[in-house]
Amino acid sequence: MKIAVSADGSNLDAKVANRFSTAEYLVIIDVDSGEFEAVSSPVTVRQHGAGVQAIVLAVSRGAKAVITGYCSPAVASQLKASGVEVLTGMTGTVRDAMEQYKKSSSMMKLPEAHHSSMAAMINKDVLIHAARNAARQFVTLLPILIGVVLLIGLFDVFVSEGLLASIFSGNVALDTLWGACFGSIFAGNPINSYVIGGELLKYGVSLFAVTAFIVTWVTVGLVQLPAEIAFYSRYQLLLLPS
Repeated sequence: MKIAVSADGSNLDAKVANRFSTAEYLVIIDVDSGEFEAVSSPVTVRQHGAGVQAIVLAVSRGAKAVITGYCSPAVASQLKASGVEVLTGMTGTVRDAMEQYKKSSSMMKLPEAHHSSMAAMINKDVLIHAARNAARQFVTLLPILIGVVLLIGLFDVFVSEGLLASIFSGNVALDTLWGACFGSIFAGNPINSYVIGGELLKYGVSLFAVTAFIVTWVTVGLVQLPAEIAFYSRYQLLLLPS
């Protein structure tokens, strides 16, 4: 396996360069055999797009990992997209970087069978957890879905286009006022308001009236006023000193 280390010199005792794109050399090392090759970075010949050319250089030499002090996010994303691991924050010499990489790689390796069994266990647990969450969400949404279906049926049966035309005449101010009044009287969840609003638009009611209806339907709800008065009255009594 080969790694590419950005360096200030052409040997293993050279210091790791601070930046990948502006390093003088890329030291390509075969970590299995210890053989290395120092390649001049494009920045030394003052070519434009040195970062892109450094990426091409590392990939063309077969490097599976790049070790450097700093690598810009754009360059790092391109390297990762090419299947190259990016390790930053490295200091010291190229030899030190190679040794640290070899130690970290050996510590991270797991037996293949154990790794596969762990992956299967994790996937199974995630699948069961996702299925349970989906079932809970479906049960929670089921009453809302049934209510939406019933609302569509009731609206089509009991509300006629002539009735709506007699209430909503096309005047922007009056239509908005009537929409706000009807929305304030009733109350419900946003999904139901969207269903009713869609039916109103289908029957030719103006967008101003529908918008006012939806906003007041969700936020006002005068039918809930007695329950809210009773609740807050009891709450205030609890707060009074005994």
